[in-house]
This record gives sequence, structure tokens and C-alpha cells, in this order.
Amino acid sequence: MTQIRSFFLRPFDHSDADYEARVAIGNAVTPDQSTTVAEQKEQEAQRIASHQHQIWLAEAEGQTVGMGSFRHDDWEYHPTEFWLRIAVLPKFQGRGCGGTLYRHLLENLAPLQPTALKTYCREDRARGLRFAQDRGFMEEMRIWESRLDVAAFDPEPFAAEREKVSQLGIVIRSLRDLESDPDRDRKVWELEMETSADVPSTSPFTPLTYDEYRKHAFDASSFLPDGFVVAVEESTGDYVGTSHLWRRRADQDLQTGLTAVRRTHRRRGIALAMKLRVIDYAKSLGTPIIRTENAQHNRAMLAINEALGFTKLPAGITLVKRLTGKTAESQ
Repeated sequence: MTQIRSFFLRPFDHSDADYEARVAIGNAVTPDQSTTVAEQKEQEAQRIASHQHQIWLAEAEGQTVGMGSFRHDDWEYHPTEFWLRIAVLPKFQGRGCGGTLYRHLLENLAPLQPTALKTYCREDRARGLRFAQDRGFMEEMRIWESRLDVAAFDPEPFAAEREKVSQLGIVIRSLRDLESDPDRDRKVWELEMETSADVPSTSPFTPLTYDEYRKHAFDASSFLPDGFVVAVEESTGDYVGTSHLWRRRADQDLQTGLTAVRRTHRRRGIALAMKLRVIDYAKSLGTPIIRTENAQHNRAMLAINEALGFTKLPAGITLVKRLTGKTAESQ
């Protein structure tokens, strides 16, 4: 394979053409996680404006062949920790583009004095893993994506589980069912900010403000009010758990968001009951697949998904490069 002497790097200009190039590169590298221009534009609009997010495109032989970016994580914000993504069209991999983008990212990160760089790669993508490991990134967490064949799912064996939760005085309601509650949205926000702190991660959770959460959730085009369910304690009206599905733009599958229960109400079957309710909803739409992701050490949620028949894909790996006391340039 011929080495290309130089790649021309330029900032992403947010034009339709640049979005199309960026999406084409990402979909070529990770076709099972395909996205669309509209989805990428919306995600950009949802980001917290004060957080860093910079993108560059690489050009060679008259075309856009790669992209590189760094960003803060809105949900796990730390001022000196950044997520990196580098993607290169398969035809141009191994020809120096990825290394050129990586060095460029480090140069532009240096003034921000990063203490940690993070990236993500599935375990069956050997080239991507080797690229990160060769540059000092170390594995810190594994996440399984699992998928459920909705049409093949049989709800009958779980009838007793639904009844058990009902007997506890817990009812499962969709957000549409709860429209008459004037405090619904704020109660959901408060609940999710509490429960999200317990989701396994490599960094502490950063609570979003109510307005930030609304932008990510209720105002998103992927929001499904009938696929977003809440476990409600009938005697008090308290919201004690949530589970939700989100519309995907690139295919007909549905994506699972957070499924979580307050600590005071865990291990009572509530999470399973909520999952069953959203599967009912997916069946009603004729959805082919429900996708979800769980950290490998989150055995409680993995056990629920395994019981429901979710099938695991190769694990995704979060890799981290700690830079404490050193600059990115020296790494």
C-alpha cells in the first residue's frame, strides 16, 4: 500500500457538504452504527456551548478521506478530559492519515492542558485497537451492545413478573399517559439525574440542568413519548424508575436509553417490568430490533437483558490515556 506523503487538514465548516463527508466516513468505518446528516446536526445543536468540540477533515487525492475530533462529554464533564475520535476511509487506512490526524489533535489540545484522553473501539476491530494501544491508550472498561429480535420475543413467560410489580403498588406509565401531571418533566429530570450517577463509567457523572436535559430528551426528534416509560408508586405519585426507547434515523431499530430505578426501590422487579412495557411498544410498531448497551460489570442489568433474550455483540472497549503531570505534546 502506497504511503501518502501528506494529507491536507482543515477545520470542519458545518456545511452540508462537510456533514455529508463526515457521515460517509463514519458509516464506512462503523456501518453497524450508521448515522445521518440530520442526526449529526441535531447532536451538534444539543451540545453544551461552553464545552469544547473541535473537528478536522483530512483530504487526499481530491477527496475527504478522514476525520478527527476531540470533545468534552456533556454527561461526564471534566475540563481537562477529552474524547477523541479518528476515522479514515478503509481504502486510506494504513497510509498515514490516522497518525497525521492524531498528531494534529494533540497539537490543538495542548493549550487546554489535557489530563486524560479517551477513545472507544469494538474488540473485533483489530486495526483500530492497535492504533490506540500503540499510542499509549489502556483499556479501562468494556461495554456490551446487545440486540433483541422483537418479533421473536414471547412475553408470556414474564406475566408473573408484571403482576408481582403491580402487587407492590407500582404502575408503569408512558410519558404520554402522564401528560396530566404538570410536574412530569421536572420529576423525570430529577429522577434521571439521581439514577444516572450510578451508571458505570470511567468518570463521574455530571448532572445536566433542566434546560440542558430537555434539549437532549423531550425536545429531541428521536423522542418517543409512548416509548419512554416511568414506574410510578401509586400511593404517593412518586416516580421511582425510567426506561426509554429512542428513534434511530439510519434504520428501523430502536435504541435503548437509560433503564434505572431509585436505590430505595431496586431488586423488586421494577426494571424488568419497565423493559417489558417498552418491548410491548416496540412490538406494536413492528420494530425489528431493540439495541442496548451495558458495562460488562453491570451484572444486574445484564441479567435482565439476558433473561429477555438479548444477544451480545463483540464488546466495545473504552481506552484511556492518562496525562497527569505531562502535556499531550510529550505523549
